[in-house]
Amino acid sequence: MEQIINEKKKTLSRQSSSFRLRSPSLNALRLHRVFDLFDKNKDGFITVEELSQALSRLGLDADFSDLKTTIDSYIKPDKTGLRFDDFAALHKTLDESFFGGEGSCCDGSPESDLEEAFNVFDEDGDGFISAFELQKVLKKLGLPEAGEIEQVEKMIVSVDINHDGRVDFFEFKNMMQVALVPSS
Repeated sequence: MEQIINEKKKTLSRQSSSFRLRSPSLNALRLHRVFDLFDKNKDGFITVEELSQALSRLGLDADFSDLKTTIDSYIKPDKTGLRFDDFAALHKTLDESFFGGEGSCCDGSPESDLEEAFNVFDEDGDGFISAFELQKVLKKLGLPEAGEIEQVEKMIVSVDINHDGRVDFFEFKNMMQVALVPSS
């Protein structure tokens, strides 16, 4: 297992920081959303099978027996899977193991956090999120909105201020501020 972790560290250290969750104010909300996405049957637990399927959908195939060994150490006795608190503890351990814990990739500012999120969607790195890129990420996450490109294009149009058919960072930032700031 230690060899696998060391190999993953090398691989992950070369990857974009866009997979790291840094802003403490948004981290719990994001983690809850990820937990809900992975909990396919909505029973409040993520089983090893559900986690394996979710990782596979994201293109992160893991050896099932290694995954089971790791996950089982976080599952409380008499439980069938990870509760949210268990999942959060697992996330924290993985973050510390792979990324050195809080603050190792960036300054943790809301701006850099948004840049990281934007880069997840901007797969080709051209500075824009196209409908195709958005659809790919939504599919990886197993979201039904990814089913039809017309639906995804409507999502783009709804935040595309300059009407160029794609979302730039300014539009993404504006959309995220509207989505995350509760209206009074």
